[in-house]
Amino acid sequence: METLSLWINGQRIAATGARSGEIFNPATGELIRRVALADTNDVARAVAAAKAALPGWRATTPLRRARILTRFRELMEQHRDELAQIASEEHGKTLADAAGSVQRGIEVIEFACGVPHLLKGEHAEDVGRGVDCHSLLQPVGVCAGITPFNFPVMVPLWMFPVAIACGNTFVLKPSEKVPSCSLRMAELFQAAGLPDGVLNVVPGDKEAVDALLTHADVRAVSFVGSTPVAKYIYETAARHGKRVQALGGAKNHAVVMPDADLDFTADALIGAAYGSAGERCMAISTVVAVGEAGDALVSKLKALAAKLKIGSGEVASVDMGPVISSAHRDRIAGLIDSGVTQGATLLLDGRGIRVPGCEQGFFVGPTLFDQVTPEMEIYREEIFGPVLIVLRVANLDEAITLVNRNPYGNGTAIFTRSGAAARRFENEIEVGMVGINVPIPVPMAFFSFGGWKASLFGDLHMHGMEGVWFYTRTKAVTSRWPSEPDAASGGLVMPIM
Repeated sequence: METLSLWINGQRIAATGARSGEIFNPATGELIRRVALADTNDVARAVAAAKAALPGWRATTPLRRARILTRFRELMEQHRDELAQIASEEHGKTLADAAGSVQRGIEVIEFACGVPHLLKGEHAEDVGRGVDCHSLLQPVGVCAGITPFNFPVMVPLWMFPVAIACGNTFVLKPSEKVPSCSLRMAELFQAAGLPDGVLNVVPGDKEAVDALLTHADVRAVSFVGSTPVAKYIYETAARHGKRVQALGGAKNHAVVMPDADLDFTADALIGAAYGSAGERCMAISTVVAVGEAGDALVSKLKALAAKLKIGSGEVASVDMGPVISSAHRDRIAGLIDSGVTQGATLLLDGRGIRVPGCEQGFFVGPTLFDQVTPEMEIYREEIFGPVLIVLRVANLDEAITLVNRNPYGNGTAIFTRSGAAARRFENEIEVGMVGINVPIPVPMAFFSFGGWKASLFGDLHMHGMEGVWFYTRTKAVTSRWPSEPDAASGGLVMPIM
Protein backbone atom coordinates (compact mmCIF):
# COMPACT_ATOMS: atom_id res chain seq x y z
CA MET A 1 0.00 0.00 0.00
CA GLU A 2 1.25 3.47 -0.91
CA THR A 3 2.69 5.56 1.91
CA LEU A 4 2.78 9.29 1.21
CA SER A 5 5.98 11.05 2.14
CA LEU A 6 6.86 14.62 3.14
CA TRP A 7 7.66 17.54 0.83
CA ILE A 8 10.82 19.32 1.95
CA ASN A 9 13.11 21.55 -0.09
CA GLY A 10 11.34 20.79 -3.35
CA GLN A 11 11.16 17.01 -3.22
CA ARG A 12 9.31 14.09 -1.67
CA ILE A 13 11.33 12.88 1.32
CA ALA A 14 10.80 9.97 3.68
CA ALA A 15 10.13 10.78 7.31
CA THR A 16 12.91 10.10 9.79
CA GLY A 17 10.62 8.09 12.06
CA ALA A 18 8.56 4.97 11.43
CA ARG A 19 5.14 6.34 12.44
CA SER A 20 2.41 6.59 9.84
CA GLY A 21 -1.25 7.52 9.69
CA GLU A 22 -4.12 5.77 7.94
CA ILE A 23 -6.14 7.45 5.21
CA PHE A 24 -9.65 6.11 4.59
CA ASN A 25 -12.24 6.59 1.90
CA PRO A 26 -15.13 7.64 4.18
CA ALA A 27 -17.75 6.46 1.69
CA THR A 28 -16.54 2.86 1.71
CA GLY A 29 -14.67 2.70 5.02
CA GLU A 30 -11.72 1.32 3.04
CA LEU A 31 -8.10 2.04 3.99
CA ILE A 32 -6.73 3.53 0.76
CA ARG A 33 -3.22 4.70 1.66
CA ARG A 34 -0.94 5.64 4.51
CA VAL A 35 0.96 8.83 5.21
CA ALA A 36 4.25 9.29 7.00
CA LEU A 37 3.81 11.35 10.16
CA ALA A 38 6.41 14.07 10.57
CA ASP A 39 8.20 14.16 13.91
CA THR A 40 10.22 16.93 15.56
CA ASN A 41 13.27 16.15 13.42
CA ASP A 42 11.25 16.31 10.20
CA VAL A 43 9.76 19.65 11.20
CA ALA A 44 13.24 20.93 11.95
CA ARG A 45 14.35 19.87 8.45
CA ALA A 46 11.39 21.65 6.87
CA VAL A 47 11.94 24.83 8.85
CA ALA A 48 15.65 24.77 8.01
CA ALA A 49 14.82 24.49 4.30
CA ALA A 50 12.36 27.38 4.60
CA LYS A 51 14.91 29.48 6.49
CA ALA A 52 17.60 28.81 3.88
CA ALA A 53 15.25 29.79 1.05
CA LEU A 54 14.08 32.97 2.78
CA PRO A 55 16.84 35.45 1.79
CA GLY A 56 16.56 34.65 -1.91
CA TRP A 57 12.78 34.64 -1.95
CA ARG A 58 12.54 37.84 0.07
CA ALA A 59 14.92 39.49 -2.44
CA THR A 60 12.72 38.36 -5.35
CA THR A 61 10.73 41.35 -6.48
CA PRO A 62 6.97 41.33 -5.85
CA LEU A 63 6.40 41.44 -9.61
CA ARG A 64 8.42 38.26 -10.17
CA ARG A 65 6.63 36.58 -7.26
CA ALA A 66 3.32 37.54 -8.86
CA ARG A 67 4.35 35.94 -12.16
CA ILE A 68 5.05 32.63 -10.41
CA LEU A 69 1.73 32.87 -8.60
CA THR A 70 -0.02 33.51 -11.91
CA ARG A 71 1.51 30.35 -13.39
CA PHE A 72 0.49 28.46 -10.24
CA ARG A 73 -3.08 29.70 -10.64
CA GLU A 74 -3.10 28.43 -14.24
CA LEU A 75 -1.86 24.99 -13.16
CA MET A 76 -4.46 24.86 -10.41
CA GLU A 77 -7.17 25.56 -13.00
CA GLN A 78 -5.79 22.80 -15.23
CA HIS A 79 -5.73 20.31 -12.34
CA ARG A 80 -8.94 21.40 -10.64
CA ASP A 81 -10.80 18.19 -11.44
CA GLU A 82 -7.88 16.08 -10.25
CA LEU A 83 -7.72 17.94 -6.94
CA ALA A 84 -11.49 17.73 -6.53
CA GLN A 85 -11.33 13.98 -7.10
CA ILE A 86 -8.63 13.58 -4.43
CA ALA A 87 -10.57 15.77 -1.97
CA SER A 88 -13.75 13.78 -2.57
CA GLU A 89 -11.96 10.46 -2.12
CA GLU A 90 -10.23 11.40 1.15
CA HIS A 91 -12.88 13.64 2.70
CA GLY A 92 -16.12 12.25 1.29
CA LYS A 93 -17.69 15.45 -0.05
CA THR A 94 -19.41 15.35 -3.41
CA LEU A 95 -17.35 16.03 -6.50
CA ALA A 96 -19.35 19.19 -7.26
CA ASP A 97 -18.80 20.51 -3.74
CA ALA A 98 -15.11 19.61 -3.88
CA ALA A 99 -14.70 21.38 -7.22
CA GLY A 100 -16.40 24.47 -5.81
CA SER A 101 -14.06 24.54 -2.83
CA VAL A 102 -11.04 24.24 -5.13
CA GLN A 103 -12.33 27.20 -7.11
CA ARG A 104 -12.73 29.30 -3.96
CA GLY A 105 -9.13 28.50 -3.10
CA ILE A 106 -7.98 29.52 -6.57
CA GLU A 107 -9.63 32.89 -5.98
CA VAL A 108 -7.20 33.50 -3.10
CA ILE A 109 -4.30 32.86 -5.50
CA GLU A 110 -5.85 35.39 -7.86
CA PHE A 111 -5.95 37.91 -5.03
CA ALA A 112 -2.32 37.16 -4.14
CA CYS A 113 -1.29 37.77 -7.76
CA GLY A 114 -1.93 41.45 -7.07
CA VAL A 115 0.90 41.54 -4.56
CA PRO A 116 2.84 44.40 -6.22
CA HIS A 117 -0.14 46.62 -5.45
CA LEU A 118 -0.95 45.03 -2.10
CA LEU A 119 2.53 45.68 -0.70
CA LYS A 120 2.55 49.38 -1.48
CA GLY A 121 3.17 51.42 1.65
CA GLU A 122 2.14 54.99 2.42
CA HIS A 123 4.07 58.20 1.82
CA ALA A 124 3.68 61.65 3.31
CA GLU A 125 5.76 64.57 2.09
CA ASP A 126 6.83 67.41 4.40
CA VAL A 127 5.66 65.96 7.70
CA GLY A 128 8.11 68.54 9.04
CA ARG A 129 10.41 71.14 7.54
CA GLY A 130 12.31 69.16 4.92
CA VAL A 131 11.20 65.86 6.44
CA ASP A 132 9.32 63.07 4.61
CA CYS A 133 7.87 59.84 6.00
CA HIS A 134 7.00 56.58 4.31
CA SER A 135 6.07 53.05 5.39
CA LEU A 136 7.23 49.65 4.16
CA LEU A 137 5.48 46.26 4.35
CA GLN A 138 8.17 43.62 4.78
CA PRO A 139 7.94 39.83 5.21
CA VAL A 140 7.73 38.25 8.64
CA GLY A 141 10.03 35.30 7.85
CA VAL A 142 9.31 31.57 8.08
CA CYS A 143 5.54 31.05 8.51
CA ALA A 144 3.58 27.91 9.36
CA GLY A 145 0.04 26.79 8.59
CA ILE A 146 -1.95 24.08 10.37
CA THR A 147 -5.09 23.11 8.46
CA PRO A 148 -8.20 20.93 9.12
CA PHE A 149 -9.63 17.93 7.29
CA ASN A 150 -12.80 19.48 5.94
CA PHE A 151 -11.33 21.60 3.11
CA PRO A 152 -8.13 19.92 1.90
CA VAL A 153 -7.53 22.51 -0.85
CA MET A 154 -9.32 25.72 0.09
CA VAL A 155 -8.07 26.29 3.63
CA PRO A 156 -4.35 25.75 2.84
CA LEU A 157 -4.85 28.21 -0.03
CA TRP A 158 -6.14 30.80 2.43
CA MET A 159 -2.65 30.78 3.90
CA PHE A 160 0.40 29.92 1.86
CA PRO A 161 -0.23 31.88 -1.38
CA VAL A 162 -0.66 35.13 0.55
CA ALA A 163 2.29 34.44 2.83
CA ILE A 164 4.56 33.50 -0.08
CA ALA A 165 3.39 36.45 -2.18
CA CYS A 166 4.46 38.74 0.67
CA GLY A 167 8.01 37.34 0.54
CA ASN A 168 7.81 34.76 3.33
CA THR A 169 8.61 31.05 3.18
CA PHE A 170 6.15 28.49 4.47
CA VAL A 171 5.78 25.15 6.26
CA LEU A 172 2.32 23.61 5.86
CA LYS A 173 1.04 20.93 8.28
CA PRO A 174 -2.14 19.54 6.67
CA SER A 175 -4.50 17.18 8.43
CA GLU A 176 -3.08 13.68 8.35
CA LYS A 177 -6.58 12.49 7.33
CA VAL A 178 -6.45 14.37 3.99
CA PRO A 179 -2.82 15.13 3.07
CA SER A 180 -2.75 14.30 -0.64
CA CYS A 181 -4.08 17.62 -1.97
CA SER A 182 -1.47 19.65 -0.07
CA LEU A 183 1.36 17.47 -1.39
CA ARG A 184 0.02 17.74 -4.94
CA MET A 185 -0.30 21.52 -4.70
CA ALA A 186 3.34 21.74 -3.61
CA GLU A 187 4.32 19.87 -6.78
CA LEU A 188 2.23 22.21 -8.92
CA PHE A 189 3.72 25.29 -7.26
CA GLN A 190 7.21 23.97 -7.98
CA ALA A 191 6.22 23.37 -11.60
CA ALA A 192 5.11 27.02 -11.73
CA GLY A 193 8.65 28.09 -10.86
CA LEU A 194 8.61 28.36 -7.07
CA PRO A 195 12.15 27.92 -5.74
CA ASP A 196 12.88 24.89 -3.60
CA GLY A 197 12.35 25.39 0.11
CA VAL A 198 9.84 28.22 -0.19
CA LEU A 199 6.92 25.83 0.44
CA ASN A 200 7.31 22.66 2.52
CA VAL A 201 4.59 20.16 3.52
CA VAL A 202 4.82 18.01 6.64
CA PRO A 203 1.73 15.87 7.30
CA GLY A 204 1.63 14.93 10.96
CA ASP A 205 -0.19 14.92 14.26
CA LYS A 206 0.28 16.77 17.55
CA GLU A 207 4.03 16.12 17.61
CA ALA A 208 4.47 18.05 14.37
CA VAL A 209 2.13 20.80 15.55
CA ASP A 210 4.01 21.30 18.81
CA ALA A 211 7.33 21.32 16.97
CA LEU A 212 6.09 24.18 14.76
CA LEU A 213 4.62 26.12 17.69
CA THR A 214 7.87 26.06 19.64
CA HIS A 215 10.50 26.27 16.88
CA ALA A 216 12.55 29.43 17.29
CA ASP A 217 12.76 30.11 13.55
CA VAL A 218 8.98 30.04 12.93
CA ARG A 219 7.75 33.63 13.17
CA ALA A 220 4.01 33.32 12.44
CA VAL A 221 1.40 30.57 12.74
CA SER A 222 -2.00 30.29 11.00
CA PHE A 223 -4.58 27.74 12.11
CA VAL A 224 -8.13 26.66 11.32
CA GLY A 225 -9.90 24.05 13.47
CA SER A 226 -11.88 23.57 16.65
CA THR A 227 -12.02 26.19 19.40
CA PRO A 228 -10.19 24.15 22.08
CA VAL A 229 -7.31 23.48 19.71
CA ALA A 230 -7.33 27.07 18.41
CA LYS A 231 -6.99 28.32 21.98
CA TYR A 232 -4.10 25.91 22.57
CA ILE A 233 -2.40 26.98 19.33
CA TYR A 234 -2.78 30.64 20.19
CA GLU A 235 -1.54 30.37 23.76
CA THR A 236 1.40 28.09 22.93
CA ALA A 237 2.63 29.97 19.88
CA ALA A 238 2.16 33.39 21.50
CA ARG A 239 4.08 32.22 24.56
CA HIS A 240 6.96 31.42 22.20
CA GLY A 241 6.88 34.90 20.70
CA LYS A 242 5.04 34.18 17.47
CA ARG A 243 2.36 36.09 15.63
CA VAL A 244 -0.82 33.96 15.58
CA GLN A 245 -4.16 33.82 13.81
CA ALA A 246 -6.18 30.85 15.05
CA LEU A 247 -9.70 30.37 13.72
CA GLY A 248 -11.87 28.18 15.94
CA GLY A 249 -15.29 26.61 15.94
CA ALA A 250 -18.76 27.88 15.19
CA LYS A 251 -22.46 27.63 15.93
CA ASN A 252 -23.88 29.56 13.02
CA HIS A 253 -27.45 30.84 13.36
CA ALA A 254 -29.88 31.73 10.59
CA VAL A 255 -32.66 34.06 11.76
CA VAL A 256 -35.84 33.66 9.72
CA MET A 257 -38.31 36.53 9.94
CA PRO A 258 -42.08 36.07 9.34
CA ASP A 259 -41.88 38.14 6.15
CA ALA A 260 -39.18 35.94 4.56
CA ASP A 261 -39.81 34.05 1.33
CA LEU A 262 -40.05 30.65 3.02
CA ASP A 263 -39.61 28.55 -0.13
CA PHE A 264 -36.40 30.39 -0.99
CA THR A 265 -35.28 30.32 2.65
CA ALA A 266 -35.90 26.62 3.19
CA ASP A 267 -34.04 25.71 0.01
CA ALA A 268 -31.08 27.90 1.01
CA LEU A 269 -30.97 26.45 4.52
CA ILE A 270 -30.97 22.85 3.29
CA GLY A 271 -27.80 23.50 1.29
CA ALA A 272 -26.21 25.45 4.13
CA ALA A 273 -26.99 22.81 6.76
CA TYR A 274 -26.40 19.54 4.91
CA GLY A 275 -23.86 20.45 2.24
CA SER A 276 -20.53 18.71 2.82
CA ALA A 277 -22.39 16.64 5.45
CA GLY A 278 -22.38 19.69 7.70
CA GLU A 279 -18.60 19.58 8.00
CA ARG A 280 -18.12 23.28 7.32
CA CYS A 281 -17.14 25.94 9.82
CA MET A 282 -19.65 28.16 8.03
CA ALA A 283 -22.48 25.60 7.94
CA ILE A 284 -25.81 26.83 9.24
CA SER A 285 -26.50 24.44 12.10
CA THR A 286 -29.09 26.52 13.97
CA VAL A 287 -32.28 28.11 12.68
CA VAL A 288 -33.95 30.79 14.78
CA ALA A 289 -37.57 30.95 13.65
CA VAL A 290 -39.22 34.24 14.55
CA GLY A 291 -42.92 34.30 15.39
CA GLU A 292 -45.27 32.76 12.90
CA ALA A 293 -42.46 31.72 10.55
CA GLY A 294 -41.78 28.61 12.63
CA ASP A 295 -44.39 25.98 11.73
CA ALA A 296 -44.41 26.58 7.98
CA LEU A 297 -40.59 26.75 7.80
CA VAL A 298 -40.09 23.54 9.76
CA SER A 299 -42.56 21.73 7.52
CA LYS A 300 -40.70 22.82 4.41
CA LEU A 301 -37.29 21.93 5.89
CA LYS A 302 -38.46 18.45 6.80
CA ALA A 303 -39.88 17.78 3.34
CA LEU A 304 -36.74 18.96 1.54
CA ALA A 305 -34.27 17.20 3.86
CA ALA A 306 -36.14 13.91 3.51
CA LYS A 307 -35.57 14.00 -0.27
CA LEU A 308 -31.78 14.33 -0.11
CA LYS A 309 -29.88 11.48 -1.75
CA ILE A 310 -27.08 10.10 0.42
CA GLY A 311 -24.13 8.13 -0.93
CA SER A 312 -20.59 8.22 -2.21
CA GLY A 313 -19.52 11.73 -3.17
CA GLU A 314 -18.12 10.40 -6.44
CA VAL A 315 -21.64 9.58 -7.69
CA ALA A 316 -23.00 12.53 -9.65
CA SER A 317 -26.60 12.26 -8.42
CA VAL A 318 -25.67 12.23 -4.72
CA ASP A 319 -26.52 15.31 -2.62
CA MET A 320 -24.59 14.46 0.55
CA GLY A 321 -21.67 12.16 1.29
CA PRO A 322 -20.31 10.62 4.50
CA VAL A 323 -18.60 12.24 7.47
CA ILE A 324 -14.85 11.95 7.87
CA SER A 325 -14.49 8.93 10.18
CA SER A 326 -16.30 6.25 12.14
CA ALA A 327 -15.36 8.01 15.38
CA HIS A 328 -16.90 11.26 14.17
CA ARG A 329 -20.02 9.43 13.00
CA ASP A 330 -20.41 7.91 16.47
CA ARG A 331 -19.89 11.30 18.14
CA ILE A 332 -22.66 12.84 16.01
CA ALA A 333 -24.98 9.94 16.82
CA GLY A 334 -24.29 10.46 20.52
CA LEU A 335 -25.26 14.13 20.25
CA ILE A 336 -28.48 13.16 18.47
CA ASP A 337 -29.15 10.78 21.36
CA SER A 338 -28.70 13.66 23.80
CA GLY A 339 -31.17 15.83 21.89
CA VAL A 340 -33.82 13.15 22.17
CA THR A 341 -33.07 12.56 25.84
CA GLN A 342 -33.19 16.28 26.67
CA GLY A 343 -36.61 16.78 25.08
CA ALA A 344 -36.08 18.21 21.60
CA THR A 345 -38.51 17.08 18.90
CA LEU A 346 -36.71 14.78 16.44
CA LEU A 347 -38.35 15.17 13.03
CA LEU A 348 -35.73 13.38 10.91
CA ASP A 349 -33.29 10.83 12.31
CA GLY A 350 -30.03 10.19 10.46
CA ARG A 351 -28.68 7.57 12.83
CA GLY A 352 -28.04 4.09 11.51
CA ILE A 353 -28.42 4.95 7.83
CA ARG A 354 -27.23 2.27 5.41
CA VAL A 355 -26.17 3.13 1.86
CA PRO A 356 -26.38 0.22 -0.64
CA GLY A 357 -22.90 -0.62 -1.89
CA CYS A 358 -21.31 1.49 0.86
CA GLU A 359 -22.36 -0.47 3.91
CA GLN A 360 -19.06 0.15 5.69
CA GLY A 361 -19.08 3.89 4.99
CA PHE A 362 -19.21 6.58 7.67
CA PHE A 363 -22.69 7.94 6.99
CA VAL A 364 -25.08 10.04 9.04
CA GLY A 365 -28.33 10.97 7.33
CA PRO A 366 -29.95 14.41 7.40
CA THR A 367 -31.21 15.04 10.92
CA LEU A 368 -33.71 17.73 11.93
CA PHE A 369 -34.72 18.82 15.44
CA ASP A 370 -37.46 21.27 16.39
CA GLN A 371 -38.30 22.88 19.75
CA VAL A 372 -34.65 23.07 20.81
CA THR A 373 -33.72 25.27 23.78
CA PRO A 374 -30.38 26.95 24.57
CA GLU A 375 -29.74 24.63 27.52
CA MET A 376 -29.62 21.51 25.36
CA GLU A 377 -26.32 19.93 24.40
CA ILE A 378 -27.19 19.94 20.71
CA TYR A 379 -27.35 23.74 20.93
CA ARG A 380 -24.27 24.25 23.08
CA GLU A 381 -21.94 21.91 21.15
CA GLU A 382 -20.57 22.35 17.64
CA ILE A 383 -21.87 19.12 16.09
CA PHE A 384 -20.01 19.46 12.77
CA GLY A 385 -22.34 17.07 11.02
CA PRO A 386 -25.65 16.94 9.11
CA VAL A 387 -27.80 17.99 12.08
CA LEU A 388 -30.03 21.07 11.83
CA ILE A 389 -31.78 22.39 14.94
CA VAL A 390 -34.64 24.88 15.17
CA LEU A 391 -35.27 27.27 18.06
CA ARG A 392 -38.36 29.48 18.35
CA VAL A 393 -38.41 33.14 19.46
CA ALA A 394 -41.12 35.77 19.50
CA ASN A 395 -39.37 38.69 17.78
CA LEU A 396 -36.16 40.11 16.34
CA ASP A 397 -35.06 41.42 19.74
CA GLU A 398 -35.06 37.90 21.15
CA ALA A 399 -33.30 36.55 18.07
CA ILE A 400 -30.44 39.06 18.30
CA THR A 401 -30.09 38.43 22.03
CA LEU A 402 -29.95 34.67 21.47
CA VAL A 403 -27.25 34.90 18.81
CA ASN A 404 -25.17 37.38 20.79
CA ARG A 405 -25.27 35.24 23.93
CA ASN A 406 -23.74 32.29 22.09
CA PRO A 407 -20.00 31.99 22.79
CA TYR A 408 -19.23 31.55 19.09
CA GLY A 409 -19.28 34.36 16.56
CA ASN A 410 -18.20 32.95 13.22
CA GLY A 411 -21.07 33.40 10.76
CA THR A 412 -24.77 34.23 10.81
CA ALA A 413 -27.57 35.12 8.42
CA ILE A 414 -30.99 36.74 8.39
CA PHE A 415 -33.78 36.01 5.93
CA THR A 416 -36.22 38.87 5.52
CA ARG A 417 -37.78 41.28 3.04
CA SER A 418 -37.36 44.16 5.50
CA GLY A 419 -34.41 46.45 4.90
CA ALA A 420 -34.89 47.95 8.35
CA ALA A 421 -34.69 44.54 10.05
CA ALA A 422 -31.65 43.54 7.99
CA ARG A 423 -29.88 46.82 8.70
CA ARG A 424 -30.49 46.52 12.41
CA PHE A 425 -29.34 42.90 12.39
CA GLU A 426 -26.05 43.60 10.62
CA ASN A 427 -25.26 46.45 12.99
CA GLU A 428 -26.17 44.81 16.29
CA ILE A 429 -25.10 41.22 15.75
CA GLU A 430 -21.77 40.25 17.36
CA VAL A 431 -20.54 37.94 14.61
CA GLY A 432 -17.67 38.33 12.16
CA MET A 433 -19.44 37.36 8.92
CA VAL A 434 -23.08 38.23 8.23
CA GLY A 435 -25.38 37.19 5.41
CA ILE A 436 -28.58 38.95 4.39
CA ASN A 437 -30.64 36.40 2.51
CA VAL A 438 -27.28 34.63 1.97
CA PRO A 439 -27.02 31.48 4.10
CA ILE A 440 -23.24 30.95 4.01
CA PRO A 441 -21.68 34.43 3.91
CA VAL A 442 -18.12 33.39 3.04
CA PRO A 443 -16.49 36.57 1.70
CA MET A 444 -14.65 36.70 -1.59
CA ALA A 445 -10.86 36.50 -1.36
CA PHE A 446 -10.39 40.27 -1.46
CA PHE A 447 -12.32 40.55 1.82
CA SER A 448 -11.23 38.93 5.06
CA PHE A 449 -12.51 35.64 6.51
CA GLY A 450 -12.84 35.29 10.27
CA GLY A 451 -15.16 35.33 13.23
CA TRP A 452 -15.47 36.97 16.62
CA LYS A 453 -15.53 35.74 20.22
CA ALA A 454 -14.54 32.07 20.66
CA SER A 455 -14.33 31.65 16.88
CA LEU A 456 -11.07 33.62 16.62
CA PHE A 457 -7.90 33.87 18.67
CA GLY A 458 -5.70 36.68 17.42
CA ASP A 459 -6.34 40.07 15.87
CA LEU A 460 -6.30 39.46 12.11
CA HIS A 461 -8.47 37.32 9.83
CA MET A 462 -7.52 35.16 6.85
CA HIS A 463 -6.86 36.42 3.30
CA GLY A 464 -7.90 39.84 2.03
CA MET A 465 -5.83 42.77 3.26
CA GLU A 466 -5.91 41.38 6.79
CA GLY A 467 -4.01 38.38 5.45
CA VAL A 468 -1.41 40.69 3.91
CA TRP A 469 -1.07 42.58 7.19
CA PHE A 470 -0.67 39.32 9.10
CA TYR A 471 2.15 38.10 6.86
CA THR A 472 4.01 41.43 6.83
CA ARG A 473 5.58 43.79 9.35
CA THR A 474 5.27 47.54 8.96
CA LYS A 475 8.34 49.72 9.06
CA ALA A 476 8.07 53.51 9.18
CA VAL A 477 10.95 55.53 7.72
CA THR A 478 11.39 59.22 8.47
CA SER A 479 14.01 60.93 6.27
CA ARG A 480 15.70 64.29 5.92
CA TRP A 481 18.31 65.35 3.37
CA PRO A 482 19.90 68.52 4.74
CA SER A 483 21.24 71.05 2.30
CA GLU A 484 23.44 72.76 4.91
CA PRO A 485 26.05 70.98 7.03
CA ASP A 486 24.37 71.94 10.30
CA ALA A 487 20.76 71.65 9.15
CA ALA A 488 20.27 68.26 10.82
CA SER A 489 21.88 69.22 14.09
CA GLY A 490 19.57 68.68 17.05
CA GLY A 491 19.37 69.54 20.69
CA LEU A 492 18.38 67.67 23.77
CA VAL A 493 14.65 68.34 23.45
CA MET A 494 11.93 66.74 21.34
CA PRO A 495 12.06 68.41 17.92
CA ILE A 496 9.04 70.35 16.72
CA MET A 497 8.33 69.41 13.13
